[in-house]
Amino acid sequence: MLPLSPPLNVSVVIPIYNEEANVAELVARVGTAMLRTGKTFELICVDDGSRDGSAAALEAIAAERPWLKPLYLIRNYGQSAALQAGFDAAQGEIIVTLDGDLQNEPDDIPELLKILDERPEVDVISGWRKERQDRTVSRKLPSAAANAVISSVTGVKLHDYGCALKLYRADVIRGLRLYGELHRFIPALAAEVGANIIEVPVRHHARTRGESKYGIDRTFRVLLDLLWIKFLMRFLHRPLQAFGGVGLALGAIGLLILAWLTYEKLALGAEIGGRPLLLLGVLLALIGVQLVATGLMGELLTRIYHEPQGRPQYLLRRQPRKGS
Repeated sequence: MLPLSPPLNVSVVIPIYNEEANVAELVARVGTAMLRTGKTFELICVDDGSRDGSAAALEAIAAERPWLKPLYLIRNYGQSAALQAGFDAAQGEIIVTLDGDLQNEPDDIPELLKILDERPEVDVISGWRKERQDRTVSRKLPSAAANAVISSVTGVKLHDYGCALKLYRADVIRGLRLYGELHRFIPALAAEVGANIIEVPVRHHARTRGESKYGIDRTFRVLLDLLWIKFLMRFLHRPLQAFGGVGLALGAIGLLILAWLTYEKLALGAEIGGRPLLLLGVLLALIGVQLVATGLMGELLTRIYHEPQGRPQYLLRRQPRKGS
């Protein structure tokens, strides 16, 4: 029987889309930084359906570097899907993410790994581009506004949700599934299952090669996903409280309207058949019943989601936090 290989310490996951000009330097710099740590590692570059020579460049580089493990998506699915593919393939105990445009600094990774080693109570380290090298009006100001809104809605206070340089303990990240633009909200999703998150300033560089893939339309997609995150964090395990509360309120108003009209009809002899108030009362009562029923169905779906596949609603901490 062959001996089991020791587990990998670190998996570095990088989505790649039309970064042919940056791929060779990116792989070299990440490799140099990781070899300096003395940890076993793999570099998973996920080519997200690039239309330039990024895939071919990765294939050629991987032939000379056994720790580089490229993945090639059949088309451009977006950053969340690319990250999910990398997370699914990652075998390391710690997962590191960064962008493929060399605006993040690979040499920051060893220091962040050191922090994670020294603080076992920390589950996620989120980078903070404190001195961001981007245009102020088109990038920095909208980003600052978005970070303030996301922090307010999710309750997870971070200066820079958009920084791709992040470190996760694998047991935190592997239970998450990313859709749409949810990669931006991974810290909030991790916090929902009890992860301890800290934010650390990291270096940031201006893009020197290639073109940015971010546009203003991305802002609207992020806002829509933020609505889902708010529901997910507050009501995923108690949907009846989300729909049932509104349903009971509307149903109660509808029943009060109908009770008043019944009183007018029976006690005062008033004609109520043609009154808009009657239609409103019936409509509110029916909507209330439907919302309560939706909440009950949500409760059943929540149990179907967790129980057949044994998905927990929580994570166990490796050791008590200091001071507890």
